[in-house]
Amino acid sequence: MEYVYAALLLHRAGKEINEENLKKVLGAAGVNPDEARVKALVAALSEVNIDEVLKSAALAPAVPVAAPAPAKEEKEVKKEEKKEEAAKKEEEALAGLSALFG
Repeated sequence: MEYVYAALLLHRAGKEINEENLKKVLGAAGVNPDEARVKALVAALSEVNIDEVLKSAALAPAVPVAAPAPAKEEKEVKKEEKKEEAAKKEEEALAGLSALFG
């Protein structure tokens, strides 16, 4: 991943993406560059228009992520049910008292 980031950094800076520049960027970041990976990346990127790829990536639709909202709703429903049960018990208790004094 750091190799791709180095290539993107070079692209953003307007520098040529070649083996020497990639090695410099990776070395500055504290990464010991692997010759084979550097060569493979340079070869792979030689035919790619990075600006077009970045534009298409920015326009790609976001994948909806399942929201934890239902869990919150379930908790709220449970709280309401507990409140209703407590209210029923209180009413029953009051009804029992009214029978005594009624």
